[in-house]
Amino acid sequence: MSSLAMSQPRRALLAAGLAAALVSGAAHAAGDAKGDAKAEVEAAVDSLTKAMLAADGPALNALTLDGLSYGHSGGKIEDKAAFVDAIASRRSAFPSITLSKQTVSVVGDDAIARHVFDGESTADGKTTPVHIGVMQVWHRDGGRWRLLARQAYKL
Repeated sequence: MSSLAMSQPRRALLAAGLAAALVSGAAHAAGDAKGDAKAEVEAAVDSLTKAMLAADGPALNALTLDGLSYGHSGGKIEDKAAFVDAIASRRSAFPSITLSKQTVSVVGDDAIARHVFDGESTADGKTTPVHIGVMQVWHRDGGRWRLLARQAYKL
């Protein structure tokens, strides 16, 4: 056998090694992309919280999808227009919001964010403390994450 020729077993071993390296690289890249998406969703949750605190209607509109289903812990369900209007008009305001115990799970173009929501809510001139659990469903829409659904629940 010449020095340029490679035995069949060595060729198979080299091919298997190359395939493993490619798969490992692709898995690493996918893991990085998933980590980037998780960070993007966390940033979107933070932006939504800031928009709620500021009663920023245009930001709330930009961060939510038209088909939004926004569920409150008391059972009330709002669509996007009702949610944005209640906050932007300050009929429902949040003097303070603190999120804790946040988790984010990304599946393709969708993500689930869960957290504990503590703060204060002001409605009809009355301020009440808030301590609830929240699940949000985010969807990647045109390269940005937008809220599709939110459900709060009593802890």
